[in-house]
Amino acid sequence: MPTYRHVALAAEIGMLVHEPDAARARGEMLRLLNEVLDGDAASLIAVDPFDGKHRQVAGVGYTAETARSLAVDFARTPWFDDVLNAELPPSISEEPSQSFRRGWFYEEHVEPAGFRDGMTGALRHQGRYVGLVHLSSGRQGAFDTRGRRLLASVMPALAAVADVAGRAVHAGGVRPSDRVALVSGDRIVPVPERERPQVLEDRAFREVVAEFRESGGRRLRALWPLDRTWHRVGLLSPELPVRLPGAVLVHARPAVVPYGLTGREVEVLTRLAMGMSNDVIAQQFFLSPRTIHKHVEHVLQKTRTSSRTEAAALAVREGILRPVPGLPRRAGVRAFLTRAGG
Repeated sequence: MPTYRHVALAAEIGMLVHEPDAARARGEMLRLLNEVLDGDAASLIAVDPFDGKHRQVAGVGYTAETARSLAVDFARTPWFDDVLNAELPPSISEEPSQSFRRGWFYEEHVEPAGFRDGMTGALRHQGRYVGLVHLSSGRQGAFDTRGRRLLASVMPALAAVADVAGRAVHAGGVRPSDRVALVSGDRIVPVPERERPQVLEDRAFREVVAEFRESGGRRLRALWPLDRTWHRVGLLSPELPVRLPGAVLVHARPAVVPYGLTGREVEVLTRLAMGMSNDVIAQQFFLSPRTIHKHVEHVLQKTRTSSRTEAAALAVREGILRPVPGLPRRAGVRAFLTRAGG
């Protein structure tokens, strides 16, 4: 029978899944596990969706070298397969054959670090393998069947905070109906239970994503046309369990252009928001300044704004923009970024 302490642990770890400060939540989960299970160290490992490698995302009590070995070397051992296939997290002391204790990983990494018992669980979220949790103790026989069952009961919560791709959709502004993917360079990783954004098929939009990444922005909201359909798109530098330099979360959905604006008027409004004059805009579109003046008049009327400045502010605030890739210093993207902390 689970004790009150065990039930309280499971409840508290479950609530930490929704903690806004994800890094603090992961560390607190491991601290609670050590406290209740009388462990001396714990490590939470996540799988990088871009390269498939294991990386520690939270740790308590391990040296840097031991933490690295648990993240990198353990997945190369035969015991990794045992963990993946076990109904309960295996523990060293309860392994019938004691082959782990006689193996090279224990002799090279576990025993020299002062640990005599340990258990490891494979984390799965929405049916996908997303990482590992390791616990270690200096006391042999520390992790019995009851401890293994307790760890198994909280592993779904640990998996939820270690799931890199899954955590991405918790970012603000991502709707349940949005198509979502993580992009890093030429790699596109689908997000679980979401379709890939169609806009990523457009080479020009991929240039926008690259310029967003290079410009160091936190968020960009915009519109993008594809196959005669406009899409509401968002680019975000997500906070993820694994540090993925250059990773961009892209989410998109078909949308109607606000205020009844035409595609050309969105293009003109975008350039107004970039501070371009009518003459400069006319040169870009190979049109007369008079024609651009008419477009500006229509934009002001439809958006019910009284000046170019007010219309530009509305465009940035509501994301009624089509970013322009390929401009010097990435000006066509940089002008509309929300910076970190903004």
